[in-house]
Amino acid sequence: MKLNVVVESSSKTNRAYFDLDLLRALVMVADCGSFTAAAARLHSTQSTISQKVRRLEDLAGHRLLDRGVRDVRPTDIGETVLGYARRMLSLNEQLAEALSGDGAAVVIRLGVPEDFAAGRTTPVLAEFTRAYPRVKLEVSSGLSRALADGYDRGELDLILVKQRRGSREGVACWPEPMCWVDSASSPSFGMEPVQLVAFPPRGMYREDMIDAIERLGRRWRISFTSSSLGGIQSAVADGLGISLLPARAMTAGHVVLGVESGLPRIDSVELAVLHRPSADPEAKALAALLIQMLEQEMG
Repeated sequence: MKLNVVVESSSKTNRAYFDLDLLRALVMVADCGSFTAAAARLHSTQSTISQKVRRLEDLAGHRLLDRGVRDVRPTDIGETVLGYARRMLSLNEQLAEALSGDGAAVVIRLGVPEDFAAGRTTPVLAEFTRAYPRVKLEVSSGLSRALADGYDRGELDLILVKQRRGSREGVACWPEPMCWVDSASSPSFGMEPVQLVAFPPRGMYREDMIDAIERLGRRWRISFTSSSLGGIQSAVADGLGISLLPARAMTAGHVVLGVESGLPRIDSVELAVLHRPSADPEAKALAALLIQMLEQEMG
């Protein structure tokens, strides 16, 4: 079953038809951060997935993905297309379920930061699906600001995000301890200008880093950017620059830059779980499990 959207390109009758198969390829690449991982998830080949994304970009008339050396991330227009693509794919599946004769299952669209997407939350999600077998989970991962924007647009039902303390009221909130990290084997803080490893613009912590370095009166440059936490962790460990990360995200390849460095303590970040008061009971039940997990982790 295919659901096509028609976009009027002008006053003429020219129309672009966006095939769900192409949209699904784009969504998977954006979620996985690479064509290789997306191909594995879709049981396809990297070249096939790449061709589908190029066809979609030709139809849209815009570049939708920035293809970096270490990762792949959506462009600004790509983020817009992704929002529509997720809704179209969700509607298609809901329609298929409604026509199956079994009745439509409850769908919960959950958004979590990348560092929570695998390993930490999957046991909770598995426990939830055993208790609610009729619920279908659609999990999206990404930068917290992008997840919050998706939530505000109605694209997500439940989110776990990092935010400025008190910026919005959540169902539950916890302080997120932060620390300045450098490479344990190849420290770079002594370099001039200071090399910064950062998330993309609008990414959490980026402005804090720049403000802190400027207050020290030191020059700086962004030496490495990635939307992937793993990419940030590896870049710092390999000596590409310093970064500001949650304390729980430190690895054996990192060393903490203490007060002697002159860098300020950052205590303005918190973790928050958000859902609407009108959320389905199942979404509230999942939120309760996530809250329980975080309470145990945060002590």
